[in-house]
Amino acid sequence: MEYIVETKKITKRFGKEYAVEALDLKIPKGEIYGFLGPNGAGKTTTIRMLLGLMRPTLGTIQIFGKDLKRERIEVLKKVGSLVENPSYYPHLTAYENLEALRKIYGISKKRIDEVLEIVSLLDVANKKVKGFSLGMKQRLGIAASLLNSPELLILDEPTNGLDPSGIIEIRNLIKSLSVEEGMTILISSHLLSEIDQIANNVGIISKGKLIFQDSIDVMRKQSQNKISFKVDDCEKVWRFLISSGIKADFSEDTISMLEQNDENVATVVRLLVENGFSIYRVEEEKRSLEDTFLQMTAEERVI
Repeated sequence: MEYIVETKKITKRFGKEYAVEALDLKIPKGEIYGFLGPNGAGKTTTIRMLLGLMRPTLGTIQIFGKDLKRERIEVLKKVGSLVENPSYYPHLTAYENLEALRKIYGISKKRIDEVLEIVSLLDVANKKVKGFSLGMKQRLGIAASLLNSPELLILDEPTNGLDPSGIIEIRNLIKSLSVEEGMTILISSHLLSEIDQIANNVGIISKGKLIFQDSIDVMRKQSQNKISFKVDDCEKVWRFLISSGIKADFSEDTISMLEQNDENVATVVRLLVENGFSIYRVEEEKRSLEDTFLQMTAEERVI
């Protein structure tokens, strides 16, 4: 698999405190990568290092297969970004704001109309930005990040503070950029519900450490419902189930197994009763992706 971004043990230390510790990110080409974690987990610090705005204390960053430290300018020419709140001149129009950036990039004027159309702001191109809603300002910020036709787009909490309709607009825009423009997109958020609806892959950071990195489907499998059996002799029941070819876990007085179909659950109940085991209760434990995320980050905080 080709990775657009690959970091090796990147670490950022401020005095004795670690903001980010030994992060190994792998962002596949053409994918939307959700960078997820609670506020203060180290997401923005990591993004600033990826953009060359902050130097890692330790570790290396490769983007497009090039070392960021050695080929910073060449790499960043192909990267677009929106970090925290977008910068703009409120007294200027949307077009004039982008024109100021266009001159810095030295690109064709027609690109301004192209990016305004991509973010659905072409009809308000000549309106002053101070009259824009927060969602419109976010879209203008994304338009600015697209001016240089980037191959990698990095968005730090792009839906933060938006109302539900604004969130949907930004979400649809990000999806379209991936599909229609073929961009690789890194999007950070503290909301799993947002990442779940956008990303193909996800990395979860907690207290500066990467605690999970894989496809959203793998994470979803970890969120499967479980069936719990309250029984009298838990370890004996567990050994019996294992010897019968049934995968199960046990703790204290509870046997648990990943939920299968009703018939399989009924088979386990029948086997236990027929072999003289007492079943006090059968319960279904429903786990959402959100539950899995909260459990992962809670465990890291305890450690």
